[in-house]
Amino acid sequence: MYEPIRTKSVHSAVDGPNPDFPHRSREEELDIQLAGHLAALLAVTDELRAAQASADLDTAAERLAEQVARLRGGRTPVRAPMSGRREAGAAALHRRAHTLAGRALVVAASRADTAAAILAAERMDAHTAALEPRELASR
Repeated sequence: MYEPIRTKSVHSAVDGPNPDFPHRSREEELDIQLAGHLAALLAVTDELRAAQASADLDTAAERLAEQVARLRGGRTPVRAPMSGRREAGAAALHRRAHTLAGRALVVAASRADTAAAILAAERMDAHTAALEPRELASR
């Protein structure tokens, strides 16, 4: 009834994988994505540290930097200088950090990275707690 396919598909590789195209495993892609989310969260945490000094934020920044370095094979993340204070609303920074921590939590959970997932969940809780008094007072 059907004639067998006699030619190779245009989607199949002619001579094996293309060496010019980077091939990564799913785990490597998730590592890259998680490191990116945690690095972005670290940048926002550094902005918050510049705006308001806090031992909790200092500890969180150190832990985030450790996780990013672990995921990037030991390369330390670039950090924002503490001297350049940016004038941004603390509530907006906390909301952005909460969103980034949520994204990191999703990727860490899909990657089964317990350490990163716990850190992201803790940061989500901390930023939620930082927002609650302001959010409730404005209602």
